[in-house]
Amino acid sequence: MEPHGTVTVARALELPALRRGLPEVMAATDGLDRPVRWVHAGEAPHIAALLKGGELLLTTGLGLGDRPAEQRAFVRGLAERDIAALVVELGARFRTLPAAVVDTARSYGLPLVQLHREVPFVAVTEEIHTELVNEHYAVLRRAEELHDRCTRALLDGGGVPEVLRLLAGFAGNPVFLESLSDGRLLYAAGPLQVWEALRGALPEGRLDVPIPGRGPGAPRARLVLLPVDGPLAPVHRIAADRTAALLAVVLLQARQEEELAARGRGDFLTDLAEDRLDPADAPALARVLGFRPGPGPLLPVALKLPCQEGGWAALTCAVQEELTAVGVPVLLGVRLPEGRVPLLAALRSAADRPAVADRLAAALHAGARRVRARRAPVVVVGTPTDWASAGAGLRHAAEAAEAAAGLPDRPWYDVRALDVDLLLWRLRAGADLPAFVDRALGPLLAHDASARAELLPTLDAYLRHAGRKAETARALHVNRQTLYDRLARVGSLLGVDLDDPDTRLALGLALRARRAISPSGA
Repeated sequence: MEPHGTVTVARALELPALRRGLPEVMAATDGLDRPVRWVHAGEAPHIAALLKGGELLLTTGLGLGDRPAEQRAFVRGLAERDIAALVVELGARFRTLPAAVVDTARSYGLPLVQLHREVPFVAVTEEIHTELVNEHYAVLRRAEELHDRCTRALLDGGGVPEVLRLLAGFAGNPVFLESLSDGRLLYAAGPLQVWEALRGALPEGRLDVPIPGRGPGAPRARLVLLPVDGPLAPVHRIAADRTAALLAVVLLQARQEEELAARGRGDFLTDLAEDRLDPADAPALARVLGFRPGPGPLLPVALKLPCQEGGWAALTCAVQEELTAVGVPVLLGVRLPEGRVPLLAALRSAADRPAVADRLAAALHAGARRVRARRAPVVVVGTPTDWASAGAGLRHAAEAAEAAAGLPDRPWYDVRALDVDLLLWRLRAGADLPAFVDRALGPLLAHDASARAELLPTLDAYLRHAGRKAETARALHVNRQTLYDRLARVGSLLGVDLDDPDTRLALGLALRARRAISPSGA
């Protein structure tokens, strides 16, 4: 396959000037994909000393010598200079190429071409050099187009992950961003398995591009492009250099590296939750990301928090700092599209769940307060699990965090206590749930829409206290008679008996269904 941005020997032979010479390949047909750096014409016996490598040498054979030893030495010298190909025009010196020339070219794998017709070497040189210049500009255009796409992605609110994914798509190979200060993998635009398998001995042909840091000559990180799915070409080096310059500006912003690493961990946890990752590979990949749990169970946790634009870096750093006091290994990620923070914590035993959940929730709430979050976060704690079921646990906790929006604030929610809310949340998009809410609560909602004193909070408190009126009155800070009057009005509006257990069950479900449909309006 012809690399991007190069003129190969095969391509040069297809150009009109050489094609008119009726070219015949005599040796190393498998080397015709060699790139041609330049074209040189000459007849000197020691011309190899004048070459730098990558040239397509045009000659009539005058410098080849008469004896086989001289001819072998001539070809050997060119091969050792690593020229692209030797092209010999028949007629002036040879009617056919000597066997010593052909055999030596074959033994060294040097493409050897004979021309059966005379061609003006100047025309060949001019044509190939024009092609080289055109290819060079084509390479620059392709790299510039990627640079423009990356710039637009950043201007449209994207971040480093979007830029790295664009570069990986352009190169057709995985791209990794590594911190040079501590060797951390900051982000993987490609399978983590590749980095885990190859990081000890990165393959030949890779591209390592430094990301400048503060101060001259101080690299902050490096881009690593690995030739896993295909070779990397010169255009990929140009594109990587330009991408690195863009990333340098982004990473100079405060705390960008921590947010980037958190987004990488969030991608890993989301891939695990959405079955895009084999659970058998998860422990090794988690170690790449710095998570080394012991032999005990894992605790999946999800945090849901509306975060203002640009606030995720500060939140990530604040929460990460607070989690250091928890005392257990934690793998914390960020998912910007969903506004969610998934994490896995390592337990010594399942019995530690309540205590660890309390400490985790306190750290998450403290981190949110440090960045002045607009509202308290929703923290949902899953059940202890192992790697085989960790993905399902993360998915369950994440969905439950969505379903818990609008519920009364708590330090943390037990995922098992949210099953009804989660079921209703999953049904929210259909027509049946809104119809059920309207049948059960419609007259009361219509009353509250125009009344000065709303009755829905009274019904909600009454149902949350399981119909115990004394407790409900205390919670609402009203006397019992006031509560009785309000409940009587609710029962009259809805045409139901609030002392009936089935009625209370239906109304409780309707209130929870209303929160599932519109958490902010609950």
